[in-house]
Amino acid sequence: MALTPLVGLPTDRKLIGPHPFLAAGEKYVRAVVDGADAIPVLMPSLQPAPDPDTWLSRLDGLLLTGAVSNIEPHHYSDEPSWEGNLHDPARDANTLALAPRAIAMGLPVLAICRGLQEVNVALGGRLHQKVHEVPGMMDHRENPEDPLDAQYGPAHDVDLVPGGLLASLAGTSRVRVNSLHGQGIARLGEGLVAEARAPDGLVEAFRGTGPGFLLGVQWHPEWQVSSNPFYLAIFRAFGDACRAWAERRAATPAPDRTRTTA
Repeated sequence: MALTPLVGLPTDRKLIGPHPFLAAGEKYVRAVVDGADAIPVLMPSLQPAPDPDTWLSRLDGLLLTGAVSNIEPHHYSDEPSWEGNLHDPARDANTLALAPRAIAMGLPVLAICRGLQEVNVALGGRLHQKVHEVPGMMDHRENPEDPLDAQYGPAHDVDLVPGGLLASLAGTSRVRVNSLHGQGIARLGEGLVAEARAPDGLVEAFRGTGPGFLLGVQWHPEWQVSSNPFYLAIFRAFGDACRAWAERRAATPAPDRTRTTA
């Protein structure tokens, strides 16, 4: 009987009234259950950040979610932020430490929207703060006045790299995805290769070149994951990688904590 893997989701820090709360979007939690067939574990984004290995040694996968906030630009450039740009320093402190450690371990990682940008920054890449202001680039943002089904509806095509993971999951070279982001990849981080590009050339997905499952997508496959075969295939592939990790972890003898040294 296959083990049910544990997938960690770092939380966002947000104010509800006067009090700070640590939360993760329900759609991501639901997609871990319904799409990856795994158990979601919410990881509190505290400052100072907990030791990454304390968390990761107990998990079988890491899902870096999207969020309303953007990474503070001092993590990837000397550009100032722009007025009204929402930030979450607590999440930055946690995810930018978790991502490279998880990747180095070979722990399965699926990174969505902000999560894709976090992995890219953590591995030395750069971001465009406003893709829509870069000459030749499209406006990848949603209309916040639209109902959610319209915001998360298909927005543009992406071309999938031949022979890549996403092309194998989709069974085609082009798919249509949603688009709800203002920032985007300006330069890929070390050890990352493009898996998909938008019509304007923007990298919309990457995979890692090292061992283990590492996939980042700029769109939102968690949205109604069970009704979209391509989105579901992404989460199933992630879930399969997490199950394989869980089985290896279960087969590894735990350290003997009863022995002492003089």
